Amino acid sequence: MTAATMERTGQDGRPPAGKTGPLLRMDNVSRHFGTLKAVDGVTFEMHAGELRAVIGPNGAGKTTFFNLISGLLPPTGGKVIFEGEDITGQTIVERVAKGIVRTFQITEVLPDLSVFENIRIGVETALRLNARPWISRRERAAINSRVFELIDIVNLDGKANRIVGELAHGDQRVVEVAVALSANPRLLLLDEPTAGMGDHETDHMVDLIRRLHRDQGMTILFIEHDMDIVFGIAQRITVLDQGRVLAEGEPDAISADPRVRAAYLGSLE
Repeated sequence: MTAATMERTGQDGRPPAGKTGPLLRMDNVSRHFGTLKAVDGVTFEMHAGELRAVIGPNGAGKTTFFNLISGLLPPTGGKVIFEGEDITGQTIVERVAKGIVRTFQITEVLPDLSVFENIRIGVETALRLNARPWISRRERAAINSRVFELIDIVNLDGKANRIVGELAHGDQRVVEVAVALSANPRLLLLDEPTAGMGDHETDHMVDLIRRLHRDQGMTILFIEHDMDIVFGIAQRITVLDQGRVLAEGEPDAISADPRVRAAYLGSLE
């Protein structure tokens, strides 16, 4: 475990002393589109070091929920609190600077650039160097070192010079995760990270999520439709239905909850 990881979570994986409050809190947050209540009065807390899944039937409000956390959408009502600060009115750029970073259902990469170049742009942006006309040799070496570190973390060794658009779908999604990691997230939001993947690609992504949580001490909130993945890796699960929190708890409690089974899981039996 690295020093940065220990600072984030403590040696036992729990929040360090003095930081026991929730990393993220949503107080009665809603987002309405006319008469449609996509998210309706959601109250939610997540602590540093958690690996949490969000599930629910189609139309439950999961992606809107992510958009409210990341700042892509402003809430109709309620507050979003991050590390004790009210960030409700802050933009997505401001939230990224605070460490709230996300990926999307549809892969967001630069397909005509290499893996290295995609990640390098992310690193330069995180360091606020990409708008500068000149970067020193020392800064360039530090950037390159960080890029190769991220390539190693996501297991894309040997593909650094490959054009991203020529990679398999699963590898493109992994590149997107690496770019997200370049922003040094305090909270990583993964929106359906295994969507459209084959079995081997899915296994790679699941292993990556596990390692980011275990080895990097990362706090991860993910949306996923594959219940084998959800119940296999999530420490806690939040169930949304019709824009509201239907249930929340550890996997065993969620799988046994009759409300969850009626709304969602029962159809999988």
